[in-house]
Amino acid sequence: MARLPHIRVSGSAAERGRQLGRMTGDRIARSVEIYRQIFQHYAGWSWPQVVEHAQLYRPAIAAYQPRYLEEMEGMAKGAGLAAGDLLAINVRTEIMFAAVARLAAQECTAVVALPRATAGGRTLLAQNWDWKPEMAQTIILLEVEQDEGPNFVTLVEAGLLAKTGFNSAGIGLVTNALVTDQDCGYPGLPYHVILRGILDAETMSDALSAITRQPRASAANYLIAHRDGEAVNVETAPGNYSRVYMEFPGDEGMFAHTNHFTNAAFDLKDVALWDGPSSPFRLHRLQQQLNGHQGDLGPEHIRDFFGDHFNYPGSICRHPDPRVEPIERYSTIASIIMDLSDRVMWVADGNPCENGYQSIDYAQLLDKKPSWLPATSM
Repeated sequence: MARLPHIRVSGSAAERGRQLGRMTGDRIARSVEIYRQIFQHYAGWSWPQVVEHAQLYRPAIAAYQPRYLEEMEGMAKGAGLAAGDLLAINVRTEIMFAAVARLAAQECTAVVALPRATAGGRTLLAQNWDWKPEMAQTIILLEVEQDEGPNFVTLVEAGLLAKTGFNSAGIGLVTNALVTDQDCGYPGLPYHVILRGILDAETMSDALSAITRQPRASAANYLIAHRDGEAVNVETAPGNYSRVYMEFPGDEGMFAHTNHFTNAAFDLKDVALWDGPSSPFRLHRLQQQLNGHQGDLGPEHIRDFFGDHFNYPGSICRHPDPRVEPIERYSTIASIIMDLSDRVMWVADGNPCENGYQSIDYAQLLDKKPSWLPATSM
């Protein structure tokens, strides 16, 4: 398959879903096939078992935002797949925890830099996305014009509601998988549904509410920033608002996160430190690099950091480990840097050490204003 197509959809939830399904049906079908193999390998579950279990999450999604189910059903129609297939890949994290509590502890290195830390006073948000190497065949850069809610851009597996991205309300999102001893596939609100809820947020308070307003099914980290120069890191465990651990960047204006809990208030068992032992090394390495550029940090520095190979192959720029069987390998499948101030995105298709970053100006797409705001900005 050709790598990283740019896909733009518009209209209602169902219309956008059908458009996306028609344009990326091959990638969605490939995603279903890859996850079919993954669930069979790790859990011994057949795809019909996976699809049946996924139905347990429908009530939580419907209570959170029924339009998301309409969008998934539209994607299924457009791609010529069953609606259950689309639901299943959107709750793949939770189903894996229900089957066997591992797999999702080795994804991603993320960073935010606020105006006091950057050259030109910009707000920068960035992530190396580590996942199964074959999933690179499914990812797209999705550009969304919504009838309801802000426009947004997300780098995502075709068929999923959202991943990393930014929106017309000035909010940007990067994320890390986490795993606790409480992750067992409880049928609460799925991880990828929450990611979409954050990209649909019009204020930072809305973004936090997207994480806290319903019990979550799985652990995750959400690093959220606003173009006005604010950011918050939100570590979460399965459960309600009592399992949310917030932290703001310090005086240096920078914050980095990988795949383990760092908040002092966290009081559960961090399974990621067992299943993803590269995480603390990636975090420490990135923090060291950031400290050398306080006040003058720019996208070019982040590009260099994200190509770092200390602790190879479990480095910030992750490469497949030849010592494990192919289906259990991880790799950096994409790298993304967002300038929330100028609404510019840089994307590397695959490992940033091997692939250049493409610059994309989203000022026009992300110019939409919320209808409820006064004519003059507050």
